[in-house]
Amino acid sequence: MKDFKTITAVPKTVWLAMLIILATLAAYWPVFSAGFIWDDDAYVTDNSLLSAPDGLSRIWFSAHSQSQYFPLVFSTLRLEYALWGLNPVGYHVVNVCLHIVNALLVWGLLRRLALPRAWLVAAIFALHPVQVETVAWITELKNTESTLFYLLAVFAWLNFCGGKGRWFYALALGLHALALFAKTTACTLPAVLLLALWLKNETVNGRRMLQVLPFLLLGGGMGLLSVWWEGHLGNYLPKYHLLGGPLDRLLIATHALWFYAQKIFWPANLTFSYPRWQISAGNWQQYVWPAGWLAVTAGLWFARRKLGREPAVALIFFAAVLSPMLGFIPLYTFYFSYVADHYQYLASLGLMALGLGLAAKFFETSRADRRLQAGLAALLLLLLGALTWQQCRIYQNLETLWADTLKKNPRSWMAHTNLGRLLAQQGKNDEAEAHYQTALAINPDDENIHYNYGNLLTRTGRLEEAVTQYHQALELAPEKPETYCNLGFALNKQHRTDAAIAEYERAIFFKPDFAEAYYNLGNALSSQHKMDAAVAAYQRAARLKPDSELFKKRLQALGVPAN
Repeated sequence: MKDFKTITAVPKTVWLAMLIILATLAAYWPVFSAGFIWDDDAYVTDNSLLSAPDGLSRIWFSAHSQSQYFPLVFSTLRLEYALWGLNPVGYHVVNVCLHIVNALLVWGLLRRLALPRAWLVAAIFALHPVQVETVAWITELKNTESTLFYLLAVFAWLNFCGGKGRWFYALALGLHALALFAKTTACTLPAVLLLALWLKNETVNGRRMLQVLPFLLLGGGMGLLSVWWEGHLGNYLPKYHLLGGPLDRLLIATHALWFYAQKIFWPANLTFSYPRWQISAGNWQQYVWPAGWLAVTAGLWFARRKLGREPAVALIFFAAVLSPMLGFIPLYTFYFSYVADHYQYLASLGLMALGLGLAAKFFETSRADRRLQAGLAALLLLLLGALTWQQCRIYQNLETLWADTLKKNPRSWMAHTNLGRLLAQQGKNDEAEAHYQTALAINPDDENIHYNYGNLLTRTGRLEEAVTQYHQALELAPEKPETYCNLGFALNKQHRTDAAIAEYERAIFFKPDFAEAYYNLGNALSSQHKMDAAVAAYQRAARLKPDSELFKKRLQALGVPAN
């Protein structure tokens, strides 16, 4: 009896928090048996920054070869690599746990803003299948980690504005910096800080604007750094035809907003890579997208006296947080698709709150029984949890990922290319070649297809054809070090050693920390009996990848130390 009283004395908030935690763990259970997928090689399995002795300093203070400057994410991954190496379970556990913490922070923040049904919104955020791409994909640690500090920064800001101490202002600014170091899209925080004040009916005067200004400058500075960072790796905008005019970008942005809204309210056919739309400013039908959003925004604005400020705030939050990913700033990923589920990880919270708020207004007007409302809410969460569990299975491995993508987007040349690469690794060369040829028929101007096709041809001994594919890849992307390295390998197998050495040196020129290129260079030099130069190349490879058994064994066979 005493134990029962102890249990019933536990606060209701603790039970509700436990319910979110357990439900989320159950929904994401398939993730714990998942492996690494696309881009996880660049971020984890093939990332020398995680193991090199000087990796941490290079993460923060060098223009390294990673495609984005996310030093906090790479530092976290370096720590994880030290803890569990290349076992994917640990990385998945961290991502799921961060997602759970974010959901609990959402609950606390909405309560702090005195919004009704805060727990239900947080539970929907935790269990909605549109979040699976972020949570099940190790690379998207940048999303979950950035969101953690983003939400904490809003908490600190509200404490500061509530008069709880000036140090909360410094804390909020520091948390914003951490969010930006995890993902630059956290630059939208200043708009959310002002939205929070407006929602609380506080006056946004000149003093408040000055207080927000440092957040704006910090976000703007990181944004400019990100633009430069992607630019130093190659100017991909004209190459991939991502320089549309202002009207094109407006059409992409408003179409994307409708797309994301649809996936929130009807999460069917979620996939890793959606078809890329054909945008034409001369097509009057495409102006339905901006006109529709203008009508919805105006309707909620004029109805704010009747509905309150919450719906307008929710819609503005949704659009503001999504704004860096809508197409006004061209992104490399737009080469494949203008939309992706992980883009709206945090932004989706706005429409989840809006949809639930409007549903609540309807039930209040219709005087529906509270037990009916509770039953419908429970049914909704069960359905979302089941869909999330099912969606997680797509992210089990590369084969399930690309097979699902092609099922829902058959003309995804990216999926054909990557599935072909996977099949080639499994020795299914004929099937792999069929996928590469299909990919080339869809998009003959992509260097990655030629590069991967060249790799297949090299492995199957069709060296002259492989060299042709590599040269075509280099015509399209003349600064890609991996292509030079593999071209050198094919040439070396043809006993064209001098030409191979030249290609390895080009690969190293474009990627000075390219361990495999140094190793292959060592092999070529060794075949010419230039042993001093070969040993130096092997040692450089071993220093860059100290965990490589292949490099160690090669040096041991030569009887020389690794450094």
